[in-house]
Amino acid sequence: MIGGLIALKIDPSIMDQLGRGRRTVLVTGTNGKSTTTRMTTAALATLGEVATQADGANMDAGIVAALSAHPGVELAAIEVDELHLPHVTDSLVPAAVVLLNLSRDQLDRVGEINMIERRLRAGLAKHPDTVVIANCDDVLVASIAYDHPNVVWVAAGGGWAMDATSCPRSGEPIVWEGAHWRSTGTDFERPEPNWWLDGEELRGPDGIRLPLTLALPGKANRGNAAQAVAAAVALGADAGQAAAAAGTVREIAGRYRTVQVGEHAARLLLAKNPAGWQEALSMIEPSSAGLVIAVNGQVPDGEDLSWLWDVRFEHFEGVQVVASGERATDLAVRLTYAGVEHTTVADPKRAIASCPAGHVEVLANYTAFRDLNRDLEAVTRVTNSSERKS
Repeated sequence: MIGGLIALKIDPSIMDQLGRGRRTVLVTGTNGKSTTTRMTTAALATLGEVATQADGANMDAGIVAALSAHPGVELAAIEVDELHLPHVTDSLVPAAVVLLNLSRDQLDRVGEINMIERRLRAGLAKHPDTVVIANCDDVLVASIAYDHPNVVWVAAGGGWAMDATSCPRSGEPIVWEGAHWRSTGTDFERPEPNWWLDGEELRGPDGIRLPLTLALPGKANRGNAAQAVAAAVALGADAGQAAAAAGTVREIAGRYRTVQVGEHAARLLLAKNPAGWQEALSMIEPSSAGLVIAVNGQVPDGEDLSWLWDVRFEHFEGVQVVASGERATDLAVRLTYAGVEHTTVADPKRAIASCPAGHVEVLANYTAFRDLNRDLEAVTRVTNSSERKS
């Protein structure tokens, strides 16, 4: 981000200038931004070169750095922190905005989720020509886009509904009838999707039916891919080529990769808030030799860890669970109340080593994931160097 920080100090209008002449897709939401941005980049690449962030730096400095590194590139796929979306949209005037989901996150930084919904709704209202690719299964996202004149609705799924038990517009209860939801006493209800998932297929306008085969696990990533394809098609990509390209994405800044650590093949998963943790926990292989859960409480993570009590940890049986990270004790208390047998090893690398040999799932929040990736990269470099010398 350093280049972007310096550029903004020199010229605060630099983002506006960098956005001119580009057809840009902005991607935002509580969870899935980096993954969907990478998939959108792959899908748009069927049309030409794409400017994007490789590392998920999704605030002003990171966005400026990414755009300045790709001068003259007409297409862009940019991840944006949800708090920054309104003013970034004003600067870049995007061709499309992808709205993934909204749920509670770091209250000490982000604030109440209904406030974010109102801000995003007001921000997009100023850009009626921008195509909004919105998840109709997420009540808060649907509220943001409901009155927008240019919406493509995608049934991307929504496994977390605890933050939308009441209507964000009227305060009336939200009633669920299967996949359909509606607000009692108002006309606010789930829109009919233009794109939706049907088994292994992605279906879309004009009878489109495409195989959707992904390298990444989980239902949420299938929804992310559906929105990425819809965004690329909105900018003129061929649907079949876009879907095939999105399916090639395998790793996002170390997420989902498997690293050999001694006798352990450790798969690394990242989760940062209750909805993300619930989705990541659903990906855990029940036959794994161990599960390491690493939690820190630094500023980027949110120093308030009360959200641990919103996550269902109750369904781990037959897997050796290890509580780890700087806040391993807080996590251990939560696991105890969930009835999960576990051990506590604060250092994540040692926690992995404490598991039986074989496949180990490692689920970590932001700084725990970052630090573990750094440590494992160092181990890999040393190992590779030793092998070359021998």
